[in-house]
Amino acid sequence: MKFTEFGLDERILEGIDAMGYENATPVQEQVMIPILQGKDIIASAQTGTGKTAAFLLPLINKIITEPHDDHHINAMVIVPTRELAVQIAQSMEGLSYFTNVSAIAVYGGGDGTSFTTEKKALSSGVDVVICTPGRMIAHLNMGYVKMQALRYLVLDEADRMLDMGFHDDIMKIISFLPKKRQNLLFSATMPMKMRELARKILLNPLEINIAVSKPPEQIVQEAFVVYEPQKIPLVKEVLRRKDFQSVIVFCSKKQNVKQLSNELKRSKFSIEEIHSDLDQIKREQVLLDFRNKKLKILVATDILSRGIDIEDIDLVINYDVPNDGEDYIHRIGRTARAASEGTAYTFITEKEQQKFAEIEELLGHPVTKAQVPEQFGPTPAYNPKARRPSHSGGGKRFGGGGGKRR
Repeated sequence: MKFTEFGLDERILEGIDAMGYENATPVQEQVMIPILQGKDIIASAQTGTGKTAAFLLPLINKIITEPHDDHHINAMVIVPTRELAVQIAQSMEGLSYFTNVSAIAVYGGGDGTSFTTEKKALSSGVDVVICTPGRMIAHLNMGYVKMQALRYLVLDEADRMLDMGFHDDIMKIISFLPKKRQNLLFSATMPMKMRELARKILLNPLEINIAVSKPPEQIVQEAFVVYEPQKIPLVKEVLRRKDFQSVIVFCSKKQNVKQLSNELKRSKFSIEEIHSDLDQIKREQVLLDFRNKKLKILVATDILSRGIDIEDIDLVINYDVPNDGEDYIHRIGRTARAASEGTAYTFITEKEQQKFAEIEELLGHPVTKAQVPEQFGPTPAYNPKARRPSHSGGGKRFGGGGGKRR
């Protein structure tokens, strides 16, 4: 379905055309028309499906074609991380370029100047606010946020917000909003706590399920079963075997990010790290350099696994096994975007084997176990049910043809 078929305002179509888009994605096809019709939506959609434009385009269209108060906030998008807030604000800027719709990203981690800028927008009126819960609560507690005329509420990555403990903050923010409004809830998964949240917020919602908890078929998935001390040398070996142009290495702990980053820098790799200890300006610069290919390797915590739209990732390495299958899918989903092929390697230590077995169960098939090169010495056998894995060198040979495509 082409964007010209949705009945969008010509100014929006001009922005879409300028960004090089012509055909809507499946999530956009299913979501945009009900939003334009004013319905509440609960949509299960993974990152990378085009859901950001799926809710931004109808919101922009409604704001420019229906009466609204320029001196109040008209729409609010609540997101779990500052990175996602910045990304959505950037998308908003592009899509609304030929309109007069105003928007601001409101998130923590900046300096006093950013807080002052946010305060001015929130107190004088802005069309769309994209915010993290904690920062918005800080502004609301000071009493100047103009929410009385708000007509649209979007919760994006809602499952992640609940996992991060934002339930009470979300409900507090909602307590400030007008009762009559349109509500849009997007989530990658639909656990019971998500449905309970939806019951509190949404009114007769249309439920749309688009996400499938399976990675794109064009991702080559392989795993290395290793001892902890073998992980850093193996990362270096993987990176030297092929000239990858764009690599993300995910670690579960920022201490691991720092340790691995230091080792890779000593080995003269083009690498930077990103985690919550870095200030916002540094994090944004690192992401910009990575997007612009000035930087080949990014070592990151799970802060990047969802919501950051970076195309053309050649390789994702799970330095630590993700906490669950959904996190695994989101991590490796950073590669093979836009119908390109990609590779995902996961390092599995003895204590992580059961966790990875559960991920394989969600995937519905085992992930190919690649052979660790002989110079690294003995490695554990992959035997998730055993208390003490035996030593073995089994598995498929590393680099010998790329594994099964899933």
